[in-house]
Amino acid sequence: MNTTALTTGTSFRVAADVVPGVVVDRHDAVEVTIDGHTMPAYRGDTVTSALLANGYRRVGDSIYLGRPRGVLACGIEDPNSLVTVTRAKANTISETMLIGPTVEVTNNMVADHVQGIGKLAETADPEYYDYTYEHPDVLVVGAGPAGLAAALQASRAGARVLILDERATFGGNLVGTPEAVIDGKPADTWIAETVAELQANDDVTLLGRTTVFGAYENNYFMATQRRTDHLDEQVPFGVSRERTLHIRAKQVVLATGSHERPIVFKNNDRPGIMLASGIAGYLNRYGVLAGSSIALFTTNDSVYPLARQLAELGHLVAVVDVRTELSEVALQAVAAGVNIISASVVCDTACNDQDELTGITVAEYLDDGALGATRRLEVDTLGVSGGWSPVIHLHSQRQGKVAWDHEVQGFVIGQPRADFHYAGSVTGSLMLGEALANGAHAGAAAADATGHFSFVEEPVAAAGHRGPVAALRMVASPDGEDAEAYANHFVDLHRDQTVADVLRATGAGMSSVEHIKRYTSISTGNDQGKTGAVNAIGVMSELLDGHTMDDIGTTTFRAPYSPISYVGLAGRQRGKLFDPLRKTAMDRAHEELGAVFEMAGEWRRASYYPRAGETKAQAIRRETIAARNGVGMIDSSTLGKIEIRGKDSAEFLNRIYTNGFLKLAVGRGRYGVMTGVNGKVFDDGVTLRLAEDRFFMHTTSGGAQRVLNWLENWHQTEWSHLDATFTSVSEQFSTVAVSGPKARRVMEQLATDVDFATEAFEFMEFRHTTLDNGIPARISRISFTGELSYELAVPTQYGRALWDAVAQAGASYDITPYGLEAQRILRAEKGFVIVGQDTDGTNSPQDVGMDWVVSKLKQDFLGKRSYALDDFQRDDREELVAIMATDQISLVRDGAALVTAEDLDAPRPVATSGHVTGYYESAALGRTFGLALVRGGSKRIGEKLYAPAYDPPVEFEITPLVSFDPEGTRRDGQR
Repeated sequence: MNTTALTTGTSFRVAADVVPGVVVDRHDAVEVTIDGHTMPAYRGDTVTSALLANGYRRVGDSIYLGRPRGVLACGIEDPNSLVTVTRAKANTISETMLIGPTVEVTNNMVADHVQGIGKLAETADPEYYDYTYEHPDVLVVGAGPAGLAAALQASRAGARVLILDERATFGGNLVGTPEAVIDGKPADTWIAETVAELQANDDVTLLGRTTVFGAYENNYFMATQRRTDHLDEQVPFGVSRERTLHIRAKQVVLATGSHERPIVFKNNDRPGIMLASGIAGYLNRYGVLAGSSIALFTTNDSVYPLARQLAELGHLVAVVDVRTELSEVALQAVAAGVNIISASVVCDTACNDQDELTGITVAEYLDDGALGATRRLEVDTLGVSGGWSPVIHLHSQRQGKVAWDHEVQGFVIGQPRADFHYAGSVTGSLMLGEALANGAHAGAAAADATGHFSFVEEPVAAAGHRGPVAALRMVASPDGEDAEAYANHFVDLHRDQTVADVLRATGAGMSSVEHIKRYTSISTGNDQGKTGAVNAIGVMSELLDGHTMDDIGTTTFRAPYSPISYVGLAGRQRGKLFDPLRKTAMDRAHEELGAVFEMAGEWRRASYYPRAGETKAQAIRRETIAARNGVGMIDSSTLGKIEIRGKDSAEFLNRIYTNGFLKLAVGRGRYGVMTGVNGKVFDDGVTLRLAEDRFFMHTTSGGAQRVLNWLENWHQTEWSHLDATFTSVSEQFSTVAVSGPKARRVMEQLATDVDFATEAFEFMEFRHTTLDNGIPARISRISFTGELSYELAVPTQYGRALWDAVAQAGASYDITPYGLEAQRILRAEKGFVIVGQDTDGTNSPQDVGMDWVVSKLKQDFLGKRSYALDDFQRDDREELVAIMATDQISLVRDGAALVTAEDLDAPRPVATSGHVTGYYESAALGRTFGLALVRGGSKRIGEKLYAPAYDPPVEFEITPLVSFDPEGTRRDGQR
């Protein structure tokens, strides 16, 4: 990086007795290397303050044009200074693109500027990140004077207050400001006393280095706190580098302040051209002069305190003020010896061979906006102030309306949001006294709304006078009016976009700010338009006849407000915790039995239990034979479970499921299928009616969260009048299913007080009981194998004890644990569907052999109207059928394509007739078989299909869906 020194070897740090620089600790020196230059700095410095203190202003070149750029601002709004950072402490990662003015230096830190584009780190981040949930009465965003006044008022009323600010120190732009007085004391003293009172209050939390980056519904905010980057030493393990705050506030005070705007003129991007507030910030916060000979160019009064300060230090050349009539503040500056050139503008700049600013061209500003006589001023630094843009981002993210304020010359809050209060310059109140007053009132109003009442105590600041703000955003080109004359009038410094680019956009017929934003990429860079957006709108208003700033409006503000790290958002949810491995309470028992595991959704489940010397196929065969001829047991705890309560629960379920639930009796269960509004199978499972107003729903293992969201979505958006609540209880219960002809005998050993006779305990009934070993349980007659089956559900803490009790009770009957592989075969033999395996999102219940589950009597349910569509009446819809290899031994992969004999030898590509959803070796059938989705399958029983992916192609016969015990007699234990 070609970093050029303003004056080599010269320090631009002002003596502490002249300007203290309240943010830095001059007794704690550090050494940093920036762009290859090793230089001294102080604790509290940032990358850019350290650069300026050592006479360097140039940062990374511009992203597209490669033009030299310099430090522009003193905060998050700087679009130029983007750095990679490597800190000296161990076990940290190099950051690839941070905003220079926000990066606090640490000893031996290395920072290098980049040309607008960073590079992702190639190594894993070893740091620790976490997140918290906060529920304050009042959230105050911004700890400038207005935010502090609001927090102080709310806290004195007794409210729980959370106050957040992106900077390391509280006080905003007031920090270090000379001459400012509040309640009769210097502003820095008032800030210190206010912060001390807030910190002493146990109901108040103040967090610096914390950016609120997103505002969402119901006063939900997200913020990121940078906790350790400013420290030299390695932090203890378990202390997070960043913390993401999830905040739900009762009331919100937005005291987010405002950003100063540059002015658009020719060559307004050179190193040495800064925002006036940036010059003031570096001087008063860090004790650093931005240059030796400084000029200011302004449309408003905000620069004059800085002008007087620079004049006293002997570094002010002149103030160029576009306004014809000097304001009262400007006249006071003249009386203090400030040189003001009024009714004038800066129309061009000059530089030396090192691309540093050396002079400005000042032109007389005529009434029609044209340029008059010019003169040159020799300066090395120019501070510009085109006015102030209130930081309305969070308000706008909540779809809050904004309006153009002609007095402020900025977009301000148009219509307040419910439960939002606004304070300080975000409201357009740019005077200190106004900001303190409306801050105190906003804090009181927020506290009052949470039930904490107080009398408003306004901090008092000296009354100020604010002169008019000139409506200048673009200075005419001294080179003519064609587009090329404006090729160096920069509107967006990060994206290298100029007035010429806006001219091309409007010339192409665009008038919408959203279209021009995308055409030019203005406001899409690192700073998200903080310095360029309003100027871009101003340029548009001048180019589009009859379009005012209000007419054009702003672009949409979206989260995040400023760059945040993905890893910070993830918090602890990365690595092994990104997708946590879920285990049932019986997992250790499966390990002890030597189970081979597989993943089912997020759950680890036993796939099969091989004994010594057994192959996978042998183990699965043994398990299926046991379940068909004797008795087996399986851990079914992973099924999703949702408890539904409320007097309208039955009506709600009747709308959700395709079959009826209104008349389901207490003590019984019913298998149900959910479909989307498109009539396609969504999920399935058995739901039990525990009481008139209480149901217990089972879902697929992988569908529990999806189904819960589905229920909540329909309840909250369409059927909120129905009395029904939904609670996930998937992890509150452990379940063991006992299946097989001998299942009844095992159950009789477990619960001797329950009559398990077929007539006494019917299919789809359940009982609440206490097992003989004292475990409370719910026993249901539900079968996913087609055999006599019982499911025992117990509180999770008894899960392992239940497994052991079932194993002990079944020992004399040679009870056999079986896994998912065996269960897939057992259910496929009966034609039972696995949603997601035998369905692909395009299948209706009728397509998968469940026409019986779709009510013909119900007036309505989700998906019903879809069945009247022509697409559902097609004869060639894919339908689920069984298929059997004619050689009885071939096995094919799931998903294998199926074609007809005619298509087998036809030129490729050919349309398939369907595909295999699962294919197995069946001990019960004495052959291989499977399930397949076949076009018009139910009408093609007996036809032959082929799997062409095999050599030779495997031939199949289409058979009815139910391959084993089609009469269903085994369900009741009959063989």
